[in-house]
Amino acid sequence: MIRPDLIIFDCDGVLVDSEVLSCRCLSDTLAGYGISLDVDQALELFLGRSVTAVFQHYEALGRLIPEQFAAELRAGVRAAFLSSLCPIEGVNSVLQDLQIPHCVASSSDVDRVSFSLSLTGLAPHFDTRLYTSQMVERGKPAPDLFLYAAERMQVDPGRTLVVEDSVSGVKAGKAAGMTVWGFVGGSHYQSRDGRAILREAGADRAFARMADFWRTDWQGD
Repeated sequence: MIRPDLIIFDCDGVLVDSEVLSCRCLSDTLAGYGISLDVDQALELFLGRSVTAVFQHYEALGRLIPEQFAAELRAGVRAAFLSSLCPIEGVNSVLQDLQIPHCVASSSDVDRVSFSLSLTGLAPHFDTRLYTSQMVERGKPAPDLFLYAAERMQVDPGRTLVVEDSVSGVKAGKAAGMTVWGFVGGSHYQSRDGRAILREAGADRAFARMADFWRTDWQGD
């Protein structure tokens, strides 16, 4: 690819190793409403999706979830993160050395993204350059969030690189006309073939270690 003018990082599963923690909380919170969903099913259905997608999924099945569900899930996730959240190994070094403008575009709400980055010491790398599904009409896999981030960063989508860990995120990036790298180093891919999953979704590259971030040489400037 041509050297990008912007790199957009997803947060969960790319910057912080949060996906298993989040899906475990989702499973536990849904159980309180009589809905059975194990962690593997949660990863399959909702990886990279917003809480709105959870409401919409169960509404389509005729299961209305009370509004307080979102607050309960948020509280559970916050407690789990305080106890166990870690940055993705090697990502701090990548960000420290990064000379290209960069930002975050996440399906999580801005409070959770800010909390996650502060908790793991990554917040200074992004300052206020945080964009979330709350800011657009349609979340991933629609391209809206990535296009919004590129617009705010004043960069052509065609000159933008996205780093994602989910099928919905990869599809969103490709729909936005961006180059997409699939990252499969999070704990949620320990027993799944993440490379095949994200390649099938359209990722231009898949890698498992942040130490290999720049291993693929640029084909131009």
